[in-house]
Amino acid sequence: MALNIIVCVKSVVLEAPSAALGSSVERTPRNSVLNPFDRPALALALELAKEEGGLVTTLSMGPPVSCWALCETLALGADRAVLISDKKAAGSDTMATTRVLAKAVNWLGPWDILLFGSRTADSDTGQVGPQASALLNKPFVGMASSIIPKEGIFLVESLTDGFVEQYLANAPFAASVHPNAASVLDCALASIRQAFDSDRVEVLTLADIGMDEAFAGEKGSPTRVISMTPAPKAKKCAFIEGGANEQAQALLEKIRDAGLLF
Repeated sequence: MALNIIVCVKSVVLEAPSAALGSSVERTPRNSVLNPFDRPALALALELAKEEGGLVTTLSMGPPVSCWALCETLALGADRAVLISDKKAAGSDTMATTRVLAKAVNWLGPWDILLFGSRTADSDTGQVGPQASALLNKPFVGMASSIIPKEGIFLVESLTDGFVEQYLANAPFAASVHPNAASVLDCALASIRQAFDSDRVEVLTLADIGMDEAFAGEKGSPTRVISMTPAPKAKKCAFIEGGANEQAQALLEKIRDAGLLF
């Protein structure tokens, strides 16, 4: 059973913008990377394609620098990489982003499995996967730890809150992937050169996929990012002096004073 698998990925920023820039940050190859939570999703997709046959397409929306992250997915083994990059999509919140990705998924044609990372390292919402499945009117399983083809349908195991849940899903369906679902892959040197030297990433605009610009970018976003700054670190390190027994007693008292032990 040859599968057509689409993995939605994101190029995330490694640093918060300075106070002078407000909520905006200039994305460059130096401060942008493939979202680490998308890596297990891609690895799971590649495992399925290897076992069952088929193609893996990676899909992203973002500025041109996102091509670097998509090139990495090609180096890791993806067969095709598509980037929706359009200035009219700038400032998209998760809802506007979801609309664009869902439109692009339909533009790509028939598919069997649509995968997302569990969340992103720069915004941490986990909203795009469930929203996309709702827009596409397809079943969705969150935090999938394994996907096993089973007599024409798929057995999907989900690991959530200490429970393993099992679902039977008919294709096409969507899922977010648990961070521990698959081992993160390494790029071979030969594949890196081939992926980055060739113009293999397909870059499309909103018009190319038939997307109404009124539903993308800031115009199509019901929410706004007001600011993005590093979170203050409140933890402090304290050294406890004395012998082992004295240290143990002092530590016990500190835990009790903090209300963690009664």
